[in-house]
Amino acid sequence: MLVAESRPRSLKWYHAGPLLFGDWGTSRLYVLGLAFYYTAHASIYYLAAMSLIMIGVAWAYTVVCRSFPDGGGAYTSARQLSPLLSVIGATLLLCDYIVTASLSCVEAFHYLGVAERFVVPLCLVTFIAVGVVNWLGARSAGRVALVIAIAAIIASALIAILCIPYLGKGVASTTTHFIENQSPFEKWESLVRIVLALSGVEAVANMTGMMQQPVKKTSKRTIWPVLAEVVLLNMIFGIALNALPQVLDVKVPHYVQYELGQNTDGPNGEPIKYRPEDVPAEVKDYRDTAMKVLAIHVGQEAFGKAVGLYFGLATAGVFALLLLSAVNTATMAMVAVMYSLAQDRELPRSLTRLNYSGVPWIGLVIAVAAPAILLLFEADVKALGELYAIGVVGAITINFLACAANRKLELGKYERMGLWGLGGLMAVVELTIIIAKPNATLFAGSIIVSVLAMRWFVRARAAAKASEPLPAPAQGWLAEISAPSARVGPGPRIMLAARGRDQAEFAVDLARQRKATLFVIYVRTLRLIDVVPGQVPKVDEDPQAQEALGTALVVARNAGVPCVPIYVTSAEITAEILDYTATYGCDTLILGKSRRGMFSRRLAGDIVAEVASQLPPGVQLITRAPGPFGEVSVEKAS
Repeated sequence: MLVAESRPRSLKWYHAGPLLFGDWGTSRLYVLGLAFYYTAHASIYYLAAMSLIMIGVAWAYTVVCRSFPDGGGAYTSARQLSPLLSVIGATLLLCDYIVTASLSCVEAFHYLGVAERFVVPLCLVTFIAVGVVNWLGARSAGRVALVIAIAAIIASALIAILCIPYLGKGVASTTTHFIENQSPFEKWESLVRIVLALSGVEAVANMTGMMQQPVKKTSKRTIWPVLAEVVLLNMIFGIALNALPQVLDVKVPHYVQYELGQNTDGPNGEPIKYRPEDVPAEVKDYRDTAMKVLAIHVGQEAFGKAVGLYFGLATAGVFALLLLSAVNTATMAMVAVMYSLAQDRELPRSLTRLNYSGVPWIGLVIAVAAPAILLLFEADVKALGELYAIGVVGAITINFLACAANRKLELGKYERMGLWGLGGLMAVVELTIIIAKPNATLFAGSIIVSVLAMRWFVRARAAAKASEPLPAPAQGWLAEISAPSARVGPGPRIMLAARGRDQAEFAVDLARQRKATLFVIYVRTLRLIDVVPGQVPKVDEDPQAQEALGTALVVARNAGVPCVPIYVTSAEITAEILDYTATYGCDTLILGKSRRGMFSRRLAGDIVAEVASQLPPGVQLITRAPGPFGEVSVEKAS
């Protein structure tokens, strides 16, 4: 899961709210301009429809946060149903974060007024700077992001106040004349184009592991105020944008005029189809930096040309900082996703290697390189926006549908129905993007295929390794297990009662993470009728036991985990396992799931079921199927 480590729950709602706004509220800096670019003076209706969807999504995330108080998101919710689905969800988040970093960086320099030819080079420098800062382990990034988010909220509120006189004219200019002649699919497609207004909302699910208890209450106090701000101010800004003099007389959306070729700009009056980056500068001005254009205009009307210009530039500077902060957030989110996938053995373990500052350095290099490579191929805001939505909508879809389908989650009847409905709506949006945006489909599809191919390679390699027994030590297995046992410390203790290299590696990995001592028990089953007095089997004469215990000892020694072998001969396997687990004070018992059929288990007895029914109080039972990626079940005695 994306929030896997225990940490102090110090995040109060008034801390989490601005952090959520820093992700979610950033989208208005490009969504408002794109909405008018696509739909002209009908944009208010589309923004209103998008607001209704946002309200539904916000409600759904209050349910998700309550259901996953230790950290949620698409990866966590899907993993409870299917590891493969969770990897696809995580990969869609990676797509989202890659485009977030690219788009936010480009927009930051647009808001700063940088000439177009310098934007991409400055973005590349920015990515490198973000990588260097995080390589050194910057600890104040969260506090800086919080300050910037609060400043952006204040700047947005000031602009909203100045926009109030324009609301009447903006509403009066609203018209559906153009879209009345469009087909239902064209109208739906126009709404899908501004669905990136949802970008950033997924971040709240990943904060729950740091939120103060009760998470249910804290998450609601986090989500609803930010939603109110985003919806209310988006509508105010969208209406005011309709009243700006440079767009007041637009009859046909500029997207239709220029990119679809409904113009007479050719030498002989014939239509010309423009590329997104080649539309006229005055169109790109409001399309890419709507909030800056709006701030300058309302500022000049309120304070005069000079003061209004400085007001607009100052607020644009704050928004640029917010966008640059989003670059940093997206970069580290990519690192976190790759680290989690590697920890769960879905990607190479090398992605978990930390540098001296505690940062997964290989993942950081990839997270810096990915958006930089994307900008070398595409740096137009409108084109990047089309790549953006497929990742965020896909992740939200998987999150909602996985929660709705998970019967283990305590959801009310109407909550589950609501998640099914919203998940279905998001699925239709995602399908629309896949069909209508081939570039976005190619972008996300190539990354998903790459990650799944790497996952297959990792799993195939692990399976091949697990199927090969460890080579016997030069002195033999008996010498390995006859060596003095490790000193048992005061920390946690784990009992392993399963055979095989992969089971040993699983137990050792768990003991290493918990800094626990590992006990490995091998019970040699006896049929009393076969036992001759004085000839009870001993470990010296039991090569299978020697290999099983020795394998666990070698794996544990290589990982630096203290390990104690136990060899027992008995006809009562269950009793011996439970007795030694209790005797050595182990808080966790690991058993292998049986491969025998139901009839065989009924006839000879099901050890796992017997152990589970007699488990000592306070002991956690982990049962695991054979193989490096065997299914794991966890239960605890009451």
